[in-house]
Amino acid sequence: MRRQIALFAVLALAVSAPRVLSAQDSNDVKQDRKEVRHDRRELRGDRKDIRHDTRDIRQDRRDVRQDVKNGDTTDARRDARDLRQDRRDRRRDVRDARRDRRDLRQDRRDVHEDKQEKKDSTK
Repeated sequence: MRRQIALFAVLALAVSAPRVLSAQDSNDVKQDRKEVRHDRRELRGDRKDIRHDTRDIRQDRRDVRQDVKNGDTTDARRDARDLRQDRRDRRRDVRDARRDRRDLRQDRRDVHEDKQEKKDSTK
């Protein structure tokens, strides 16, 4: 009787193992696709922030020039400080965008590899 139960358990595992493994593979593909979408969204946000910071930098440059031209050194210093902050912020956003592009490439590569593995496993 024990032998029959053990044999049944082994057969049940042998039959269910491929289904469990294929389900895990499909979850990996879904997760990789979700990461690609997330990276794209982050990259769009970074690009939007970069455009916004670039506009702020242009405006701050104009303000500094106008304040210097009018002889208002206090406002010129304040605008120059704001200009430095915007440049720093834009550098951080550019760095984040570079990192997100690298992550996006890696996630796309993972999705492609998962598709190839799935295609190879069905042959």
